Amino acid sequence: METVQESRPFTFQPVTAMEKVFGLKKRIRAVAGGTSASKTISILVWLIDYCQALNPDGTPRRYNKLVSVVSESYPHLEGGAMLDFQNIMKDRGYWDDSRWHGTKHEYTFEAGGNKIQFISMDTYGKAHGPRRDVLFVNEANNLDYKIVDQLITRTREIVWLDWNPSEEFWFYTEMLPNRDDIDFLTVTYLDNEALDEITVAEIESHKHNKNWWTVYGLGQLGEVEGRIYTGWQIIDEIPHNARLERRGLDFGYSVDPAAIVDVYYYDGGFILDERLYAVGQSNRRLAQFLQNLEDQQVLVVADSAEPKSIDELREYQVSLIGANKGPGSVNQGIQFVQDQKISVTKRSVHLIKEYRKYFWKTDKDGNILTIPEEGYDHCLDAVRYALESLRPKEVEKEREYRAPASSFIY
Repeated sequence: METVQESRPFTFQPVTAMEKVFGLKKRIRAVAGGTSASKTISILVWLIDYCQALNPDGTPRRYNKLVSVVSESYPHLEGGAMLDFQNIMKDRGYWDDSRWHGTKHEYTFEAGGNKIQFISMDTYGKAHGPRRDVLFVNEANNLDYKIVDQLITRTREIVWLDWNPSEEFWFYTEMLPNRDDIDFLTVTYLDNEALDEITVAEIESHKHNKNWWTVYGLGQLGEVEGRIYTGWQIIDEIPHNARLERRGLDFGYSVDPAAIVDVYYYDGGFILDERLYAVGQSNRRLAQFLQNLEDQQVLVVADSAEPKSIDELREYQVSLIGANKGPGSVNQGIQFVQDQKISVTKRSVHLIKEYRKYFWKTDKDGNILTIPEEGYDHCLDAVRYALESLRPKEVEKEREYRAPASSFIY
């Protein structure tokens, strides 16, 4: 299945976070921080420097070193650390297509034959692979400790870890109290001078939300309290006998991305699969994308706040309705989603990120309000539109918009 990533224009710029990262010296170098703090970029720059550093006489400083960049899934790497690595290399004029092995997801540097590989590590068995010289565990809190512990044991030199500190995990309970070979650094968006004003303003607009701001603004250890959705399972793929019931669509254009999520019914619950997450999508391009997907007869449920867009998509023969909206409809929809057994495909990278960042607002005293934070909810809004349309009372209303009627049985 096709998934379109949001475009990520990139221009490399040294920032304070990078200077701090390069200052770490112990074997295990742990970098926690808020959103857009340049954690991953800074570590990747260090890894590139490690692989292609030269001696004063021009000879490679290192030979045949292996660097492993590890994350919870390949889609997460592809849309994150791997893409960032390629962007840095191309921006600096280092990239050579002939040195990239697309199947192994591995780059071999001219200097010394050193290699960087990108590997997913979603099972313990995968951790028992070849040894490496340097390890980078990206968003380490999303991996089990026994996996990371095995990877560290099989690493000869340096270990890098990074994460958003949304809640306490094994680093704080198993590693930090028991080891003396850890450098532990916290960075925030203020350490990333390369951020544009819009991004800074968006981050700072969440200052009133104590739970969100503690983690993603200040980069400090927070608690899961205040997260809207919990308990979702990440799965490898969609079972062959799952039934596609809806497509949710959240409109976007220049700043906010458009998001399309497929909703499957399976074994008493729902499976979510991200299909589109991209800026710059006109209604014509959205219609073309939807028409090129399989199962075109599946009903699309879109944001009813844009009736003009809905009418235009219908003119392109897209089977589409507007989501139910009205007083209390957002919270009612959230409650309905919360009540379901939810699984998410591992390739749904942006959806998973939003799921982990979706919080209730809080007042100035830190009390949780029943108002969801905005800004990290594009895929989640699409999910809510689609799922809420599957309430038994909604199915009858929608039959006039499509033929045949929904096969969903609640």
